[in-house]
Amino acid sequence: MSAPVFVVGEGVVLGPGTVVLDGPEGRHAVSVRRLRAGEEVVLTDGAGTGAYGTVAAVEGKDRLEVAVTEVRTEAAPSPRVTVVQALPKGDRGEVAVETMTETGVDAVVPWQAARCITQWRGDRGAKSLAKWRATAREAGKQSRRLRFPEVADAASTREVARLLAGADFAAVLHEDGGVAAPLATAELPVSGHLVLVVGPEGGVSPEELDAFAAAGAGPYRLGASVLRTSTAGTAALAVLLGRTGRWS
Repeated sequence: MSAPVFVVGEGVVLGPGTVVLDGPEGRHAVSVRRLRAGEEVVLTDGAGTGAYGTVAAVEGKDRLEVAVTEVRTEAAPSPRVTVVQALPKGDRGEVAVETMTETGVDAVVPWQAARCITQWRGDRGAKSLAKWRATAREAGKQSRRLRFPEVADAASTREVARLLAGADFAAVLHEDGGVAAPLATAELPVSGHLVLVVGPEGGVSPEELDAFAAAGAGPYRLGASVLRTSTAGTAALAVLLGRTGRWS
């Protein structure tokens, strides 16, 4: 069984020697996972550094000491891939973030598209964003990533267009095979920033498509079937990671 991954608190330096894990992560390690001295663990800052070692001591219900024997640093991946995800209904947003994190996305941008049924406003929006970020963190741990994806603040269509304009490759997933080219045959850069837009259940509006086209983002499709908004990003991300060599 692979060693479990835990996230250290802000300001904790990961290096050879003894590192303390406490707070919510320490409580989870001690009281939920019931780790004991001698068991292997991985500590990470979620920003590319991982410390590998064994539990040296358990103190109380929420604190343990880890004897670190090896530290690894994971470089930022290239090309970087960002998925702009329109807000789905219910908990499908968390499903999308979870599976995209496990697949290897580098950043997720929540998008309040014109045809989104779900609206992020006030406290509800803040709570929903916090859920997306917590999901990315937990999925990052589950998939044993050392570098977790960033989940940005919710963006407007104008802000998404600006993001697309600065990308080295920009695409909007579109179900119409008559206007959309296959993503599997798109000409991709070997480095830089790739941005992919996933629309809501009702699709991307013509006005949004025009705005994104003006920013340099063309329409692309995955295949003959139409995927849910919560799964399309993961499928498209897999295509990009495979074709750019990130999965080789």
